[in-house]
Amino acid sequence: MAPEWLLHKGEPLATATVLSHPEQLDRLRRACPEAAKTAVLAGDPCFDRMLALRRRRPALRRALGAGDGRRLVVLNSTWGRASLLGSDAFPALLRELTETLPVDEYRLCAVLHPNIGYGHGPGQVRAWLRRAAASGLTLIDPLGPWRQTVAAADCVIGDHGSVTYYAAALGLPVLLGAFADRELDPASPVAALGRAAPRLRPGSPLRAQLDAVIDGHVPGRYDGFAALASSDPGGSAGLLRTLFHSLLGTPEPVRPAALPSLPVPGTAPGEDALGAPDLTVPVRVLTSVVVDGGSPEGPPEVAVTRYADPSAEPMDGQDTDDDAAHTVVDDDTADAGRLSLADLVTDRGLAGDPPGPRAAELLAAHPYAALAAVRTGPGHCLVRDREGTLLELAALPRPDGFPDPCDPFAYASAVHAWRASGRPLAGLAAAGLLVVTTGAVRHRVAVRAVPA
Repeated sequence: MAPEWLLHKGEPLATATVLSHPEQLDRLRRACPEAAKTAVLAGDPCFDRMLALRRRRPALRRALGAGDGRRLVVLNSTWGRASLLGSDAFPALLRELTETLPVDEYRLCAVLHPNIGYGHGPGQVRAWLRRAAASGLTLIDPLGPWRQTVAAADCVIGDHGSVTYYAAALGLPVLLGAFADRELDPASPVAALGRAAPRLRPGSPLRAQLDAVIDGHVPGRYDGFAALASSDPGGSAGLLRTLFHSLLGTPEPVRPAALPSLPVPGTAPGEDALGAPDLTVPVRVLTSVVVDGGSPEGPPEVAVTRYADPSAEPMDGQDTDDDAAHTVVDDDTADAGRLSLADLVTDRGLAGDPPGPRAAELLAAHPYAALAAVRTGPGHCLVRDREGTLLELAALPRPDGFPDPCDPFAYASAVHAWRASGRPLAGLAAAGLLVVTTGAVRHRVAVRAVPA
């Protein structure tokens, strides 16, 4: 709101200066009184469209691969040296996000200000995030479904940018990873958010901080920021249309003004679905056989916790005699040197090869692997051992009837754990059902023996 942005030779540049809230008008009068006469209060159409998304939150979360109870964490950065991406802490934060959060319990997305791509080039931005993307982070197109992603989040790790403020105004937990305190008007709502929201503590375990912010969030905590986001929540379309027609000198239509609703990601024509990304980095897996399938305990059950290429051996807090660890590497990985260390080799089925022969080919190419798994469709894969046993694994629908979005290679890791504990694969086939637990979620998987 500085005069150098609003005036030319002492006169306002704009015929109408659209503001979203009266508090902005008060600040405009203080900062540039010459431009105050052009001010028009017309709400915030972006915020209105995000408010309308709240009723579609379950569908948004399913579309983003977080419909099974995993926590959707959105990394958000504005541009500039004081931003989250520009901070010295960002590289360590990115590594900790992707290495220490179990991939089946947390879904990671990044929403970056378009000026970052304009300033450095989209190729450079992708290069900075390439390792994180291979570990499960999805970079959201700044001209794509970023509003849907934020509206679906369980927590936004952000800074002083407007997107983080929108998240708080929507009532979502936020965690500030950076903040330009010195660059903001202390009287602005964004500066007030910086004083109210918790800040990331470098050196403290990130997962504990995230869980504390999410679990300790009190509904209504940020209602004051929502009240300052718009002068007329839900009414900006009508206010703006009236303004535009008055400037044009044309009659306004009689029908009510409305903003186009934002689609669920993947449902708009020509738009790719998002879902959970493929992991192409080596994955370290901790497992424990919870139920061995004997009556009356129920079907076989295996707990699986997967970490994307951690720099140190992960610890998941389990303490049973069956605790075991193994390494999973995709045949298409950029870390080809790690394939010789794989206990389980995977293939995402991209080439369309027959899964049985392809699994045999993988085992022949990687003689130290005990199992090979080939994805055959969403929630489905085929597992083969060196004795030629073939098991088809297929996710059963969730209790609410929606498809289970878990990565089928988590099921393959459960089979590896079962076999490594000395239990025969024939026992799984005989049971016909395997329960795979990831965090607090139980996935029911149909198991069928396939003739070699």
